[in-house]
Amino acid sequence: MAASEETAVGPLVGAVVQGTNSTRFLLFDSKTAELIGHHQVELKLQYPKEGWVEQDPKEILRSVYECIAKTCEKIAGENIDVSSIKAIGVSNQRETTVVWDKFTGEPLYNAVVWLDLRTQSTVETLNKKIPGNSNFVKSKTGLPLSTYFSAVKLRWMLDNLRPIQKAVEEGRALFGTIDSWLIWSMTGGVNGGVHCTDVTNASRTMLFNIHSLEWDKELCDFFEIPMAILPNVCSSSEIYGLITTGALEGVPISGCLGDQSAALVGQMCFEEGQAKNTYGTGCFLLCNTGKKSVFSEHGLLTTVAYKLGKEKPVYYALEGSVAIAGAVIRWLRDNFEIIATTEEIETLASEAGTSYGCYFVPAFSGLYAPYWEPTARGIICGLTQFTNRCHIAFAALEAVCFQTREILDAMNRDCGIPLSHLQVDGGMTSNKILMQLQADILHIPVIKSIMSETTALGAAMAAGAAEGVEIWSLEPNDMPTILMERYEPQILASESEIRYATWKRAVLKSMGWVTPNDPENKDNAVFSCLPLGIFIVSSMTLLIGARYVSNFEE
Repeated sequence: MAASEETAVGPLVGAVVQGTNSTRFLLFDSKTAELIGHHQVELKLQYPKEGWVEQDPKEILRSVYECIAKTCEKIAGENIDVSSIKAIGVSNQRETTVVWDKFTGEPLYNAVVWLDLRTQSTVETLNKKIPGNSNFVKSKTGLPLSTYFSAVKLRWMLDNLRPIQKAVEEGRALFGTIDSWLIWSMTGGVNGGVHCTDVTNASRTMLFNIHSLEWDKELCDFFEIPMAILPNVCSSSEIYGLITTGALEGVPISGCLGDQSAALVGQMCFEEGQAKNTYGTGCFLLCNTGKKSVFSEHGLLTTVAYKLGKEKPVYYALEGSVAIAGAVIRWLRDNFEIIATTEEIETLASEAGTSYGCYFVPAFSGLYAPYWEPTARGIICGLTQFTNRCHIAFAALEAVCFQTREILDAMNRDCGIPLSHLQVDGGMTSNKILMQLQADILHIPVIKSIMSETTALGAAMAAGAAEGVEIWSLEPNDMPTILMERYEPQILASESEIRYATWKRAVLKSMGWVTPNDPENKDNAVFSCLPLGIFIVSSMTLLIGARYVSNFEE
């Protein structure tokens, strides 16, 4: 790169995107939103028992430093001065829970991942404590009691792990979601690290009052969580501290958003009623509801969308969370081995052009929104002797689209104004058949940003706009123009409705497989092991229990 080009680059803003399966670091030009450089590191998941999903917090931290170092090396090789990086933002998998020792900096246990299911009995116990006519937990948090959220995972850790119990008793323990662990570590750790989180991540813990924007004593008492171990809650855009080591020593961390909120910002859904859907390992549809929190009557979550500055207002969102989206493709690759790569799913589906009456409900870990049904498990139904792997591949893609349709229907009923189109992002959106299927099944246009890295872009925007940094304007007239790709429905609405109605019948068949309270099933591998089991039901009465190797990611 010539010297004149070098001076035209920057100032740059970095974004750490810490997902369940990988960590990435990306650099953007704050004036154009152009992606300048990036690096990615894959991560390991650990499965100590069925239904348990863990990660090594130290491996996650190392992966962040590696991604930053490699990206800086790459841009230096292109004659871009690393000193042009003026701030970084952090975006992270939400709900995943870490507890560490503030004096040694050592994690006291592995990170318990957001889709971990070990806490089902904890949830059942807690449910019995809630008065029947007053669900104060949901009214304060916008969330149903579920294994999904951090407070339940933390309660399990306090009940079952003596090292954590002892650290709490001795005043050594700190709790956080992944953003808190990273920010504390990167800003000094035991030498003055900043123990904080932002409102979007706090709103996923089930300990945070989304109306007062504070940790709630009544909630903490209910879960028996000591408030002293909780991080300070900040806005999503402010300087939290400076990086103390590595290639970006001295650079401020000034943006923090849970990954789905970061994608909402990156999609520039700043107006009430704008919505985006992110297709990752899971699938997450968020609709901006403005400065008011809208409580769902149809199985959606009420959550904090963002708060872009200390003195800026908080914005809320309705969220529909689908547990398994891209993970079903990896399941077909790793478990059934009907594809060699995840990209091959598009080729197989195009060869079939139809599921031929085959329907796939990938409820590997129960059903999230709008059902919140932990007893569900995956099924493939409608099989005949004609069915082949191409039909199953097509059905898997349709399953992602049908799940999104369920969320969108619930959102339309809650908001009262049907969405006229859906903005999409995430790794799966490169699959053109999936995008066309989604438009057909929703029967509205699907609009995909050519800039696929919207989660990273949102974190970078928050960091660059922070007071004291102020190199990225969030004013509407200053927003960069992002090219879009549009998919229009290509089938009749009546056909879409018939297929969707059949899918709903399949969903009903997926429910009730797990009966954890039934003593006869306590040791039954089919019914009690979580998240074991895809159950394939067909005219051939084939019933298969297949081990599900999880690839969980928000």
